[in-house]
Amino acid sequence: MSRHLLKRVVMVGMSCVALAACSPTHGLKPIPSVSGPYRLGSGDQIRVLTYNDPQLSNTFMVSDAGTIDFPLLGTVRASGQTPQGFASALGHQLGSRGLLHQPSVSVEVAQYRPVFVLGEVQRAGQYNYLPGMTMETVVALAGGYTYRAIKNTASVVRTEGVAEGKAIQGKITPATSLAPGDVVTIYERYF
Repeated sequence: MSRHLLKRVVMVGMSCVALAACSPTHGLKPIPSVSGPYRLGSGDQIRVLTYNDPQLSNTFMVSDAGTIDFPLLGTVRASGQTPQGFASALGHQLGSRGLLHQPSVSVEVAQYRPVFVLGEVQRAGQYNYLPGMTMETVVALAGGYTYRAIKNTASVVRTEGVAEGKAIQGKITPATSLAPGDVVTIYERYF
């Protein structure tokens, strides 16, 4: 290999390394995809259906404290439980207090907490979370990328499932699953 060609290869390699270091997500650790069943949290709207008792069937908003005010039971903790687990807990409380004989309760999420997308998308804003949502699907909801967007990576700020509720920031790829409450930032490419 000639000296001139070797110099060019080294220069191109150094340029690539320098450009990678300029990436907006450089230095951020990857945030793992969300896995496991959906857990209720503040801001979810849930529908509770109690078989054969329409007065105990209603739609409730999970409060900032992670609770709902359920008729006959008062304040009941919902946050952190799966919908099925919460239905079981409600049924158990209604039965153990003698309020209903063999209660049959189901819980479904009527409206999920939002995710947010900022930066180089057509319509930045707040969008309802959907189970299995990825970076790519939230960008699609936001009208797609702008022509200046970096499409292979983004950053996310997450509070869901984080110790002590403190937000963490990391990088994600288009296939990374999101969590409710995530704030995704799509960056602008420089050239």
